[in-house]
Amino acid sequence: MQRGRFITFEGGEGTGKSTQARRLAERLERAGIATLVTREPGGTALGEDIRALILKDRPQDPLTELLLFAAARAEHMTAVIRPALDDGTWVISDRFIDSTRVYQGKLYAIEPELIALLEKYTVGHEIPDLTLILDLPPDAGLERAASRGTLSRYDAERIETHETLRQGFLEIATSEPDRCVLIDGNLPIESVATAVWHAVTERLLANAV
Repeated sequence: MQRGRFITFEGGEGTGKSTQARRLAERLERAGIATLVTREPGGTALGEDIRALILKDRPQDPLTELLLFAAARAEHMTAVIRPALDDGTWVISDRFIDSTRVYQGKLYAIEPELIALLEKYTVGHEIPDLTLILDLPPDAGLERAASRGTLSRYDAERIETHETLRQGFLEIATSEPDRCVLIDGNLPIESVATAVWHAVTERLLANAV
């Protein structure tokens, strides 16, 4: 059985990651490809509990938050992602390692070496085959997030913080072009979906047979 492919969506708040992950999954399913959509933090019962804790209160030490994310990711990889990939299912995750690199690394200045070490033990060789980074000016993203309802503590950060996060994702897109594709999240939803499908077709489907 051919191993499944691993796709992640990344970007700031309100960029449309969840919407595009669902749309991509639907299109892959129509193409006859078994697909699983998941998210981080979350994806398991334990991971969802950790997600609720993280979104409720910010720990005093950024290292605490990093370790909570790592714990959720370890469970996610073992219980969900690896088994699905081994079964030939394509996995789509709303956020993954790049969010940790940007939020905990760039924003809170945790050493890249520590983040890389945690990745080694939680992710191992299951680095995404394709990461789709949705880029959107922070003010537009926050407006979208507000329209969804109550803002999370991440959404409620100062605009300068969101700009720092945006630059972090842009830096990753530039530094890892073989894995990452940057997509203009300011386009209409259908146009973003088309760009996503083009990237998946070009990078993964052309080699799927």
